[in-house]
Amino acid sequence: MTEEARRVFEAIDALEGIADPRERALAVGEVLKALPDRNKKLRELRQKAVGELLSRDGASLRSVGADLGLNFSTVQDIAKGYSGSGKSRPKKTVEPPSEPPQP
Repeated sequence: MTEEARRVFEAIDALEGIADPRERALAVGEVLKALPDRNKKLRELRQKAVGELLSRDGASLRSVGADLGLNFSTVQDIAKGYSGSGKSRPKKTVEPPSEPPQP
């Protein structure tokens, strides 16, 4: 784990150490309120970093995945800006089979 990530988790864990339950509830509430915006920013930062890695000479989805400990499809999803369970992915459209011309 990187030093920066460790510090973030330590700060979150420190919320448990707030003795006063009111203060603890307020602090946790502040963090929870800000999480959606922060999660979006974190996804954007990761997407940009993966894009930078992919733009290097000789880099491929597989090589970047191996470097980051992710599989090919996860790196592909990150690069395209997809996240979560697939809800943000565009739906594949299936063309109905064409009927043969009528004689």
